[in-house]
Amino acid sequence: MRKKYNGVIIAGTSSMVGKTTIATGIMYSLSKKYSVQPYKVGPDYIDPTYHKIATNNKGRNLDSFFMTKEQVIKLFKKNSKNKDISIIEGVRGLYEGISPYNDIGSTSSIAKYLNCPVILIIDGRSLTRSAAAIIKGFKLFDNGVNIRGVIFNKVRGERHYKKLRDAVNYYIDNIEIIGAIYRNEELEVSQRHLGLVPTVENINTLKEKIKLWGNIVEEQLDLDKIVEISKEMDIDEDSYKDIYLWNIDKNKSTVGVPYDQAFNFYYWDNIDALMDNGGKIKYFSPLNDDTIPNCDILYIGGGYPEIFAEKLSNNSSMLDSIRNFDGTIYGECGGLMYLTKSINGYEMTGLLNCHSIMTDKVQGLNYVVGRFLKDCPIGYKNSIFYSHEFHYSKLIKISESNFAYKINRGRGIINNLDGIFKDNILGGYAHQHSVGNPYFPSSLINWNK
Repeated sequence: MRKKYNGVIIAGTSSMVGKTTIATGIMYSLSKKYSVQPYKVGPDYIDPTYHKIATNNKGRNLDSFFMTKEQVIKLFKKNSKNKDISIIEGVRGLYEGISPYNDIGSTSSIAKYLNCPVILIIDGRSLTRSAAAIIKGFKLFDNGVNIRGVIFNKVRGERHYKKLRDAVNYYIDNIEIIGAIYRNEELEVSQRHLGLVPTVENINTLKEKIKLWGNIVEEQLDLDKIVEISKEMDIDEDSYKDIYLWNIDKNKSTVGVPYDQAFNFYYWDNIDALMDNGGKIKYFSPLNDDTIPNCDILYIGGGYPEIFAEKLSNNSSMLDSIRNFDGTIYGECGGLMYLTKSINGYEMTGLLNCHSIMTDKVQGLNYVVGRFLKDCPIGYKNSIFYSHEFHYSKLIKISESNFAYKINRGRGIINNLDGIFKDNILGGYAHQHSVGNPYFPSSLINWNK
């Protein structure tokens, strides 16, 4: 019997139109009545943590650069199977991707893959009749994208909203006006050099903010219309059921995963994939704990270790515990920095012979295509992976020369090389996803077994 999925994409005409606050508010409000599965389009660690607070369900990522159409559909069905409705927050503008000429990496590609209706957010400041032109242009640009609703944000007041509503109703058919969010400074959210401030740093304050966003959305938007539009989603339950997501090669291992204010950039799909391969996950805090847990592998993800460098450096018992660990260590971006001798002069583990410093300019902001030069803890020689990098830090005084992967698209650590590989220790800037690198979980679990 065919399974019916309900879903809607909350997209924007551009970045900074209020997608995250409005989408998160919608998720929060709908979660009072429904089981909501949240998603974020693109490589984003932070927005999904807001979604998790709003829905009490883990936020997932959908990305047409890492994933084929078939993999996007299978991953969506895997995570939405027992949910009432899925809310997908878009990335940047609806049609922005990696190229001016195709929609790879865009919100629009996900909308087409999933046959999912779109609700478009427009910054309404100084607009009336022109809003209709914008919506009409977005609708005509790609007839494969089903734009079914519009939300106006930063509207001056009821009179302004009436003009917007009248213009859209006069010029455009088959679009629902979901409502308008009036200008409100409480809908702003703190930003940092890699995006929003992670929820783990101030979770109680952010819970209150998300509750506020939900209350505003509930008062000013027609949530019943969103639910009705979500029923237009059309996915065949039987399609792509045998598609490969990640490799399975089970071997019981315990994986220590740092999760605190300094390290919290993880895809839940990676955690799932490690568990599918026999991994038992143990979380710990390099900031607050004295030692690592009893484990076979350390998977040190990204985050903001530079913000907490002094406290990390002062936790000498934790540094010694990691230095004396004889299992496999994989550090990614922020985790890579923690494995070096220092971050901005503060002493770190020193397991890799180099130093990390922060800069004023972004050092890597790319989708990445890489090739493994040798077998290593996250892949096999000559296999290709698809990932991403986003960092303001760089490594200096590099005395290491053994790199595990070549970066064919992106930057890496130095000279388009990434993944410093030393004994059982690997550290790189490329953020891995278990669909873009399907051997990541099985290789990490089975390394040196």
